[in-house]
Amino acid sequence: MEYRNPKPTVDVLVRIGDGIVLVRRRNAPRGWALPGGFVDEGERVEAAAAREVKEETGLDVVLDALLYVYSDPRRDPRKHTMSVVFTGHASGKPRGGDDAAEARVFPLDGVPALCFDHDRIVEDYRHFIATGERPDPQSELGA
Repeated sequence: MEYRNPKPTVDVLVRIGDGIVLVRRRNAPRGWALPGGFVDEGERVEAAAAREVKEETGLDVVLDALLYVYSDPRRDPRKHTMSVVFTGHASGKPRGGDDAAEARVFPLDGVPALCFDHDRIVEDYRHFIATGERPDPQSELGA
């Protein structure tokens, strides 16, 4: 019997100055997104987060905190994924690499529409910055 479990992923809200780094996806679904991707077998999520940021933006990220784990089965149109989302910071100029056609810094109040559930993640991040409060897991049970 083959188990059909969600695939583990990571996403990172990388802060540079007053903005966050976004990548324009080369592959479907196309559009802007947070840097991130799939966790490799045998890899810790923290290492996957740093690796994905480096591959997609060329930046060395310093992870600051765990924001939340997003696991809505509808979050990714390709398959059921669950993403461990970190906050972090970096310096330098991002450049697109790997499956990111482009990478750039956007002001937090000027973020374009994003792929997947990344609009919600950015909204939760704004709330976290303003209040120090992370998403409430109990509220997700009724979603």
